[in-house]
Amino acid sequence: MIENFAKSLIKIVPKWIQYFVYHRNELILYVYPNYLICFLYFLRDHMNTQYKVLIDVTAVDYPSRPLRFEVVYNLLSVEFNARIRIKTCVDEITPLVSSTQVYSSAGWWEREVWDMFGIFFSNHPDLRRILTDYGFQGHPLRKDFPLTGYVEVRYDDSEKRVITESLELTQEFRFFDFSSPWEQIEKTS
Repeated sequence: MIENFAKSLIKIVPKWIQYFVYHRNELILYVYPNYLICFLYFLRDHMNTQYKVLIDVTAVDYPSRPLRFEVVYNLLSVEFNARIRIKTCVDEITPLVSSTQVYSSAGWWEREVWDMFGIFFSNHPDLRRILTDYGFQGHPLRKDFPLTGYVEVRYDDSEKRVITESLELTQEFRFFDFSSPWEQIEKTS
């Protein structure tokens, strides 16, 4: 039944949808980025869909792909008790049009995606950091973000304030390429 719904959507708006995936009772539609806002309006306002609630917006980072990021929109139709997931793919430098014009709640979610992944949303009313500090360098949920960070933030009790210091590691970074965490000895031939 859900697959028929997806096929009917593709018949109605064939230029907007790249393809769909039906997995574990979830419908995932991949939409071209330039048609995302039109498609969200369609899903919200069409009498047979009525996805009037934006549950959240998030992203996934795949650094090896040319279109590195998948931006994910989870929608809910209270009228039909149905959920749908919309995904669109963008690279590091291409902005995505903000969906705040369709769902006002997208403002907070898009700020989080901007802060954590660095995906820029054009026409956003207030695109600024939401989870990290204003002077923070980088975007922490990118796969290429260093795990140790660049600076350490701590409270200094003697100065009674928060101090930002360059981070110095006491040990060099090591890379272990074992097939099992229990294999500690290198095999020799």
